[in-house]
Amino acid sequence: MRDRNDEWRSANETGWWRDPEVLASLGPALADQFSDTHPTVVLGLQSRGCLLGSLVAQHLGLGLIEVRKDPARSAASDRLWQRTTPPDYEDRHLTLGFRRNLINSGDRALLVDDWIATGAQALACQGLVADAGATWLGASVIVDSLERPELRRPLNLRSLLHVREL
Repeated sequence: MRDRNDEWRSANETGWWRDPEVLASLGPALADQFSDTHPTVVLGLQSRGCLLGSLVAQHLGLGLIEVRKDPARSAASDRLWQRTTPPDYEDRHLTLGFRRNLINSGDRALLVDDWIATGAQALACQGLVADAGATWLGASVIVDSLERPELRRPLNLRSLLHVREL
């Protein structure tokens, strides 16, 4: 029997989406890292984080909030939670956000993404959750290549693999 971790060890993340067994196992595996925390909503970073986030949300029976990069209002009445990131893996300062009515102060938010490098986007998401008065549970990612290990604890980062395993 194949070990599902062997399938994830490919650094070509686009291959994760092509293999139906890997795709089917990613949502439960990422969700199981936080099985003790009882999230009420999943946050998925645009774009691959939304793909993974929808798998996790579906597995947990929850809804998904797409965290958009440089979000634009779709109507004049849209009110957004927005945060600007510290420099990310491409040395960019991105504005991340989502509509305010998507999260409530009683929500327990879990961030899902494929890869974490600088932690900049996760930190901004953590700030968005705090701005909304909701509870940050942590970040569940496939690959941890965090450049600043001191961020693992405040982000409550949990990963399926460390970059050294690829």
